[in-house]
Amino acid sequence: MSQTTPTTLTHFDAAGQAHMVDVGGKAETRRVAVATGRILMQPGTFDMIRTGGAKKGDVIGIARIAAIQGSKRTSELIPLCHPVALTRVAAEFELDAAAYAVRCTVTAETVGRTGVEMEALTAVGVALLTIYDMCKAVDRGMRIEGVQLLEKQGGKSGHWVAGADGRPAA
Repeated sequence: MSQTTPTTLTHFDAAGQAHMVDVGGKAETRRVAVATGRILMQPGTFDMIRTGGAKKGDVIGIARIAAIQGSKRTSELIPLCHPVALTRVAAEFELDAAAYAVRCTVTAETVGRTGVEMEALTAVGVALLTIYDMCKAVDRGMRIEGVQLLEKQGGKSGHWVAGADGRPAA
């Protein structure tokens, strides 16, 4: 498992100007990224989601579609991201009754010249924001936290996995 760390920021040229990284010379490989995050809420809001009682409809179902849509629009939102032809996006949701939280985990995949970390992270963020939007009428104090990359595979830097504390494994 490779845990290489670049010594320079790739989105800046020699003069310090922002630019889109040239991926033209890179080989196409299978690339996978897994990201996660969660939204914490009041017990009543959690129960409303769990039982399907939200006035706006199926919160988790809509958040799943939002995650997929968000992943496909990442290059429109993050200025220096390349448009990526995604081959798969899967959004999973876990209801944590002890914490009154919903965890979203997204896996994004492509066969291409650049990774899909930003697509997975964007998908998680959009899914959690969608939950917030659908439930804000009853709970404006919801909190999104812990949005992070868990794993990436493919490309020159190889396989990377976050440690148990969310930091790179040694």
